[in-house]
Amino acid sequence: MRHAQIRSIKISGTALALGMAMLMAHAAAAAPRDASARKDQHFMTEAIQGDLSEIKMGKLAQEKGQSDQVKDFGRTLEQDHSEHLQKAQQTAQQDGLNAPSEPNAKQKAMYDRMSSLTGKAFDAAFARDMVRDHEKDIKAYQKEASSHSGLADFAAQTVPVLKKHLETAQSLLPSRGR
Repeated sequence: MRHAQIRSIKISGTALALGMAMLMAHAAAAAPRDASARKDQHFMTEAIQGDLSEIKMGKLAQEKGQSDQVKDFGRTLEQDHSEHLQKAQQTAQQDGLNAPSEPNAKQKAMYDRMSSLTGKAFDAAFARDMVRDHEKDIKAYQKEASSHSGLADFAAQTVPVLKKHLETAQSLLPSRGR
């Protein structure tokens, strides 16, 4: 009887050690995934909010822009970012990520500020804001594209369009000599 109890304790101890080892291995494996999931969620939140903001800014440029170039760029922004928004929302859904439904507070404030401008003042401010915004976005998308995340391909496919937008925005900047 005593021999059976000792053997039972040894088996229980071995099972406990094995269970603890498996639990620790699972926790170690889960930690990077959780951090990776948080990074993916952060990137997609910013990407979707950016698209929502650019769509609104594009519509505003079509409405308030003085020059045909600003209005045309507004149409381009609305179209390109609407298409990208659909891809981003689909990607977020496939990856189990939450998709925001509106721009962030800073983007809303930029829209409010821009909507109070008219004429040349609007065109100049719009061009400056679009240059800054697209420079920031390109850096974020390039960083994500060079990562080994599941969103790297999505980000890499977006960079050329953002670069095209940046070039167009830069071409709209008022000349310093005027």
